[in-house]
Amino acid sequence: MRHLDVLAKGSSVEVPVYDFTTHARRHETQRVEPRKVIIVEGILVLAEPDLRRRIDIKLFVDTPADIRFMRRLTRDIRARGRSLESVIEQYITTVRPMHEEFVEPSKRYADLIIPEGGENQVALDAIISRIEHLVSA
Repeated sequence: MRHLDVLAKGSSVEVPVYDFTTHARRHETQRVEPRKVIIVEGILVLAEPDLRRRIDIKLFVDTPADIRFMRRLTRDIRARGRSLESVIEQYITTVRPMHEEFVEPSKRYADLIIPEGGENQVALDAIISRIEHLVSA
């Protein structure tokens, strides 16, 4: 939230870089410059009231549970070197319960819910149109 406030005032920020393989922040940061449109993404963005108040357009990309799981399984095995068993265990014990408790209920705060996991051209065209309007203002 502090970073969004700084960006909104026209200054750049140094954003931490998270390493999903080691489950820790890296030492380096990524510099983000202020822009007319700032996109904030993450699974818990809409779950945080103070963050929601800072966002002009709140979107929720609604993806079926089986697709979410298959994407996670593929990514964690290929890109993060995890075993099939460890991905399934984490999904059952942590990911799925936390999704049900925090992520799924947060979609009620969205201005627009995009079905089909983002593979929805009509919704994407509407978002692009809105962003183009904001940029040209």
